[in-house]
Amino acid sequence: MKASRIAAAGAVAGATVLVLSGPAFAHVSVQPEGEAVQGGYATIDFKVPNERDNASTTKLEVTMDADHPLASVMPQPVEGWEAKVTKSKLDKPLEAHGEKLTEAVTKVTWTAEGDGIEPGFFQKFPLSVGALPEDSDELVFKAVQTYSNKEVVRWIEVQQEGQEEPDNPAPVLELTAADADSDAHGSAGGEADDADDTEAAAETTEAAAEDSDGSTDTTARVLGVVGIVVGAAGVAYGVLAGRRRGTA
Repeated sequence: MKASRIAAAGAVAGATVLVLSGPAFAHVSVQPEGEAVQGGYATIDFKVPNERDNASTTKLEVTMDADHPLASVMPQPVEGWEAKVTKSKLDKPLEAHGEKLTEAVTKVTWTAEGDGIEPGFFQKFPLSVGALPEDSDELVFKAVQTYSNKEVVRWIEVQQEGQEEPDNPAPVLELTAADADSDAHGSAGGEADDADDTEAAAETTEAAAEDSDGSTDTTARVLGVVGIVVGAAGVAYGVLAGRRRGTA
């Protein structure tokens, strides 16, 4: 009896955990494909789950981090969705590739051309962004999710250090520190790879030369042996022929 009560209590507790933890997994989030390295470029995915069972997500608006404007923001086409890129003037010009930019992308909006994200599904919205800031370890985006029933959910609350996660947290992209031995484009690594390739090519050439020399020596030896055998056969034939003539 006691065992059954304990099992029942455990089941209720487990169900409570699932119910309470469910919403934490339902918010809009952002993750890089691979790594998002400071000073480099990356492809990032905004993951948008539909947390309603009676409406579809039909629109997503993502606002860029105003404290760290990005020189390049390009959306990847998503089937069934139309992407719109909004640019705004910068208070402070941004330098990129030796040029000063007076405006940058401040918002990207995806609008469903069909049913959108239906209940029980999620959708990823990829962006190519860069150059990522070198003086920050994260980028904070603000997302607004609109449903087919006109409901709007604003994922714009910034997580405060030492406090619990807010109800509607803003998507945060964690940035990885750049490798001190290489720049953002990996030039140092490329030079090392070139050196390795050169050394490997030299070793391959040397091995091929050794194989060629070995093959030449073997061929010469075989021909020498064949010559000796043929010569010996010729001598033997001459002796036998002389004997036959003497006998005749």
